Amino acid sequence: MADIDTPDTQMLIADMGSRARAAATVLAALPSAAKAAALRSAAAAIRDSQEAILAANAEDMVAGKANGLSDAMLDRLLLDAKRIEGMASGIEAVAGLEDPVGSALDERTRPNGLVLRRVRVPIGVIGIIYESRPNVTADAGALCLMSGNAAVLRGGSEAIRSNRAIHAALVQGLTQADLPADSIQLVPVTDRAAVGAMLTAEGLIDMVVPRGGKSLVARVQAEARVPVLAHLDGINHSYVDRAADPAMAQALVVNAKMRRTGICGATETLLIDRGFTDPKPILAALADAGCELRGDAEVQALDPRVQPATEEDWDTEYLEAILSVKLVDGVEAAMAHIAAHSSHHTDAIITEDAETATRFLNGVDSAIVMWNASTQFADGGEFGLGAEIGISTGRLHARGPVALEGLTTYKWLVLGTGQARP
Repeated sequence: MADIDTPDTQMLIADMGSRARAAATVLAALPSAAKAAALRSAAAAIRDSQEAILAANAEDMVAGKANGLSDAMLDRLLLDAKRIEGMASGIEAVAGLEDPVGSALDERTRPNGLVLRRVRVPIGVIGIIYESRPNVTADAGALCLMSGNAAVLRGGSEAIRSNRAIHAALVQGLTQADLPADSIQLVPVTDRAAVGAMLTAEGLIDMVVPRGGKSLVARVQAEARVPVLAHLDGINHSYVDRAADPAMAQALVVNAKMRRTGICGATETLLIDRGFTDPKPILAALADAGCELRGDAEVQALDPRVQPATEEDWDTEYLEAILSVKLVDGVEAAMAHIAAHSSHHTDAIITEDAETATRFLNGVDSAIVMWNASTQFADGGEFGLGAEIGISTGRLHARGPVALEGLTTYKWLVLGTGQARP
């Protein structure tokens, strides 16, 4: 696929952006009830289109296997009845959330009588560039619409048939609710030039959200001329402290790694305090569950199934059943390792010592920091946000799971009674 932008691609994205801008104007003025009703209509259309969506996904899966997609990528791509119901339920959950648009962040009255209000407003047109997971089409579209934004979606070529089927259902639901069909648009081509055109669509796309691997995010950050809400890789750590409950530690670590290895919340490095009672049962449980373990000589001595680790392992998001393991001297050493290797996505401590946990929670600079919980909870739905458009690992605008509030900005309303500045 071509990487070089072409006039045809530029014209396509410009046309989509213009139509999205017009739709965004309508959405920004809609009451919450109208947006919620449209999303419930879209959820019903997703359910009614299950057969067509599954047929399209089956074609994508056949092509994906033929193209050598990894097991983790195929798991992300796969749809079944349960996952389609999850998409529909997720859309309905978003419809039931409190609408942030129009809410007042603060209000103050100046000595001269001016009343100043800071209120939430939609960002406008959001471009989402993503790979593999077709459920992002539904999640991102729903979140953008409920927050009053129009969406321009560009999914990966490996999921093009699935995305088209899901998008068709979404549009059917929106139009049945009398909302503009252009509220949620899907880029119809797989040419990578479309990505470049979106990244340079100043004045048409107000913010780009990349969801994918390092190469995609790196390209977006290098080429974008519009603001970017970055969702970087999930090099996540689980640290088992010396004061951890052994049974809890084993259960949480196995879940954090093996529940779903291909999601961004999966633990990729296990750190164990040298003062912990016995790490062998944890390693054995992981290996018995089919996880390949990698560690240095000290860790290899604990279980003969541990493979040698390289320096690259500490900086790798595997997204499969592989886990790096390291022994450390206490929480300070664990935090130092995390500071050196974490992608600032999600990091967790397992301990019964509240003071140590507090040091970890305050000292680890990640978007999500957990105590006695599986890193697999790093998900907007699990946070009660309905869904997420991504997990922001940056420090500006929004951080962690980004849902409705993260897709808004604010403006100042100044109410006067004839004040003129002296």
